[in-house]
Amino acid sequence: MKKFKKLADQYRHRIYTFAFYSLGEKEEAEDATQDVLIRLWKHYKELNETLLPAWIVRVTRNACIDRMRKRRSYSMRVVGCPDDEFFEGTSTAPGPEALMETTELRSQIQIALTRIQEPYRSVVILREIQDMKYEEIATVVDLPLNTVKSYIHRGRKMLREELREFVNHDAN
Repeated sequence: MKKFKKLADQYRHRIYTFAFYSLGEKEEAEDATQDVLIRLWKHYKELNETLLPAWIVRVTRNACIDRMRKRRSYSMRVVGCPDDEFFEGTSTAPGPEALMETTELRSQIQIALTRIQEPYRSVVILREIQDMKYEEIATVVDLPLNTVKSYIHRGRKMLREELREFVNHDAN
C-alpha cells in the first residue's frame, strides 16, 4: 500500500497535466487521472519500475483518447489550469496586466491544442508541457524516433498556425 501511495503521489501531477492539456476540461482531466490511478492500483505490483514512466504516460494518453471518443459532440470549454507553474515568469510578482495576458495566452494555447489532431497533440504535449525527451516520447507512443521528431515538428507548426490569429490580434 505504501508503494502505491508513493507512486500515485509521484505521478499524479504528470497524469493530470497531460490529461488537462489533452482534454481541455478540468473535470474530464480529474476523471481521467482517477482512471489511470485505478489502473496503476491494479497493476503496480507487476510493473517494472524502469518502464513505469512510459507505462503511465501511455495509459494516460489512451484514457484521454477513450474519453474523447465517448464525447462525440465535444463542446470546447476552457477552464484555468490550477497548476500555473508552467506559465509563471520570473520571481518578481507580475502585475494585473501581466496576469491577464498570461491567463489569456494559456486559454488560447489550450484552445489551440484541442484543435490539433492526434498524434500531433500528444507528442507536442509530451515534449513541450511534460518536457519529455524524444526517445521517451518514442517509447510512450510506440513510434520510431524520426517519426516522433517529424510529428513534433508538424504539431508545433499546427500550434503556431492555430495561435496566429491570437498573436496577430494581440499585435494590433
